[in-house]
Amino acid sequence: MIELYHCVDARSFRVLWALKEMGLPYRLHMLPFPPRVRQPEYLELNPLGTIPLLIDGEVRMTESAAIPQYLATRYGPSPLVVAADEADYGLWLDWLHRGEATLTFPLTLVLRYTQLEPETRRLQQAADDYAQWFFSRLRHLTRALGDREWLCAGRFTMADLSVGYALLFARTLDLHHRFSPEIQAYWDRLSSRQAFIAAKAAQSDHVGDAG
Repeated sequence: MIELYHCVDARSFRVLWALKEMGLPYRLHMLPFPPRVRQPEYLELNPLGTIPLLIDGEVRMTESAAIPQYLATRYGPSPLVVAADEADYGLWLDWLHRGEATLTFPLTLVLRYTQLEPETRRLQQAADDYAQWFFSRLRHLTRALGDREWLCAGRFTMADLSVGYALLFARTLDLHHRFSPEIQAYWDRLSSRQAFIAAKAAQSDHVGDAG
């Protein structure tokens, strides 16, 4: 049984969403955020103290963009993967990892300097600068969506899921008012997927487990 350690709408949501897209059985462990502070015994399972943590037999993974790729290839074949012999294989990998490294990273610093740090250490200028960094990188997403519904191979893939989480994160930070019409329409397509809705419901059903 696959096990997922998860906090509500954190990076681990990518993994929960991927599990729903794949229809894989799993056991969900809800944690308070940040778990390394609010549930220190979690460090025994994941010394980094980060989420997600996916356990699949002997496999342990903590990178939220890599785990959907692992699930779709390990338990495939799946249309959520763009195969190496498809024209958009490189584009797929690029968007899969851009969703985390380029789009999610600056949002973590907005969160840190507006909410997580003690009030005396909060830095609005830093938060504003990293928000602007996010929006400047988001322009490429607007360009990419100008002539397509999904990012690659003419279908929804794990790359869309990875980028979709960054948009979800931006919404939790109330930054979605600056989404372009193309990105807002893309978000509407993403958030109306049955697997996305099921992942949201699954974490809501277990949210009390986090304490």
